[in-house]
Amino acid sequence: MAGAERKNPLKYLLWLLAGLFAVGWTAVAVSPYLYMVNTSLKSQGEFLSGNTFALPEAVSVSNYVTVLKGNFFQYLNNSVSVLVVSLALLLLISSCAAYPLSRMKFRLNRPIYSLIVAAMSVPIHIVLVPVFSMSVRAGIYDSIWALVGPYVAFNLPVSVFILTSFMQEIPKEIEESAEIDGCGKFRTFFRMIMPLSKSGLATLAIYNGVSMWNEFSFAMVLTQSQPNRTLPLAVWEYQGQYTLNIPLVMSVLMLSSIPIILLYVFGQDKLIKGMMVGAVKG
Repeated sequence: MAGAERKNPLKYLLWLLAGLFAVGWTAVAVSPYLYMVNTSLKSQGEFLSGNTFALPEAVSVSNYVTVLKGNFFQYLNNSVSVLVVSLALLLLISSCAAYPLSRMKFRLNRPIYSLIVAAMSVPIHIVLVPVFSMSVRAGIYDSIWALVGPYVAFNLPVSVFILTSFMQEIPKEIEESAEIDGCGKFRTFFRMIMPLSKSGLATLAIYNGVSMWNEFSFAMVLTQSQPNRTLPLAVWEYQGQYTLNIPLVMSVLMLSSIPIILLYVFGQDKLIKGMMVGAVKG
């Protein structure tokens, strides 16, 4: 008992340090967002002449009005269209690939899986020129559909990797029961495995959705005209040859982040469930 009492102060100290670390990390994570909101409520003159981190002298939403009256909704529509199509294809292809890798035994299982895992280390910048050439030859350059292929291809390895681990945790007895009832592999996959993988698919949707929503390199290389730009390129509308309207740019970034924040808020429980699968066994 005496030993347990002596350990209690150390336990409380550890909890205190953990709490302080959590508060500090939250402040570090939230401070850029607060700076973005604060700057978006200032005018360009106030931002350039006053203290960068000071609160606005007069709160104004004129920057947001200017952004919404511009081409923001066109950029938003392009980003949403690319995101929905890319995510749908990505989740379908990755789940179809993860199912045989996780549930079936065949000779090339491990080599194919190792090759997919190795593809996760390929940086996108070394393929920008080949992808650009392929888009031009395919006749889809300078269109939002030129982004779908690269988005799916470069998010596919990590998606297959996560889904394979997720599907391996599904009890094999469920699949065996479906086969006894006369279900083939295709029916078992679409009727049993896919519904049981909803948490993993939701995790991938949020994880890859954030990546696609904020992607800049492919959007810059594969699109050129203003009607085909996505939200990460919207900041170009508010820069001139010698100046950049920072408060307007911050307003664009603020409005661009709202859909992803809402996606995370409503999908937070599924994201946590998907990440925790396999953490506890037994």
